[in-house]
Amino acid sequence: MTINIKNFLKDKSKLSKMGEFQNLKPIEGLEMSSISADLYGDGRDDLALFYFSKGANYATLSTSNSITSEFIPWNNNSHKKVIKGLLVNTKNANTFTGKQGKDSIDILAKNLSRILTIKESKSQKGTSETVKIKDLIFASTGVIGEEFPVEKIRERLSDLVDKLRGDHNKMYWLKIASSIMTTDTKPKVAYEEIIVGDELIRICGIAKGSGMIAPNLATMLSFIFTNADINSNLLKTLLKRAVANSFNAISVDSDQSTNDMVSIFSTRTLKIGQNLSLNDKILQKFELALKKLCLNLAKQIVVDGEGAKKFLTVNVINAKSLGSAKNIAFSIANSPLVKTAVAGEDPNWGRIVMGIGKSGELVDPKKLKIKIGSFIVAENGRISENYSETKLRDYMKWDSIEIEVNLKLGNDAFKCYTCDFTHDYIDINADYRN
Repeated sequence: MTINIKNFLKDKSKLSKMGEFQNLKPIEGLEMSSISADLYGDGRDDLALFYFSKGANYATLSTSNSITSEFIPWNNNSHKKVIKGLLVNTKNANTFTGKQGKDSIDILAKNLSRILTIKESKSQKGTSETVKIKDLIFASTGVIGEEFPVEKIRERLSDLVDKLRGDHNKMYWLKIASSIMTTDTKPKVAYEEIIVGDELIRICGIAKGSGMIAPNLATMLSFIFTNADINSNLLKTLLKRAVANSFNAISVDSDQSTNDMVSIFSTRTLKIGQNLSLNDKILQKFELALKKLCLNLAKQIVVDGEGAKKFLTVNVINAKSLGSAKNIAFSIANSPLVKTAVAGEDPNWGRIVMGIGKSGELVDPKKLKIKIGSFIVAENGRISENYSETKLRDYMKWDSIEIEVNLKLGNDAFKCYTCDFTHDYIDINADYRN
């Protein structure tokens, strides 16, 4: 196996060791490959293919931005419950590309379906099954508005298919995860498993995302794979539940992408029962594992936020409704003033008060209790009697900061995750297209 080291060599990479990444295991029925179509002009891997020779049940959630990449309506118009392949490219978002971008997907679908059909005809199994264009879905990430490099990608499809392999060790998963990165400084992978009798349900996930991150799937791509035989309708429900407090609970810069997409695929190789429902114990265990995996990936995106140095959790408790808690949490998390204060290690809790107030939610200032870490900074409508600027400044030096807002108005709560704003964020986005 050849690893394209250029995926790991970035000017501002955060140093990572192999031991920091989970050990993902193979998913039977899934083949993967990644290569360079030289979209970046530096030879790094920028094209990935996921192939299911026997088909896979799947479910997808995508951005709620009213302007989307051309691949999103293509995927949505498929209306298929079982697919054969997913093609992912970086560097170009295929958004606001007009007819050229739309026609490009047709070109890639026709060529890839033909090449995969030839692959199947030459396999040892001797199958003559045809891979149809609607058996394929797509994902793109990168710059908006630039002409889609369809010919560069089309020319590499044969090599991409030739390199498909079903034996995936940890390093190979990292290779694939690296191939979908843009401004990310490191790949994002996660793994969970569930023991059911003598069988092992596996869930593997990869993601990309670093900037243009906000709720509603936030400039990120994530692809999750399992061997458990779960139908597409159940997968959709489970995915929606898992996303609510993970991918839809993060923000780097409050900007919502045109290309967001999270998908889950079941290769159906491990039979776990017929006529399953959400009340089955096996599915309940699966849902818990899926939620854990999604939250893991979501937090990795925030930690790798563009220019980020600190991870910030905002926890709003005892709200009158979930919606109110969520609005207040994101009002604080998305505040540039809060995020720059965290970057400057300044316990300026007045900015948190501002964030609560600007949310538009009705609150009672006299009931509010605000904590930074374990320290109460404000209560009863004023600064806490035990407030210590010295202790707070020491706490703000940590690389993980937590803000808790107790509204004392009800029983609902919401927790969201963000990062600080540093000057590096400006540098990265000012040079994004260079």
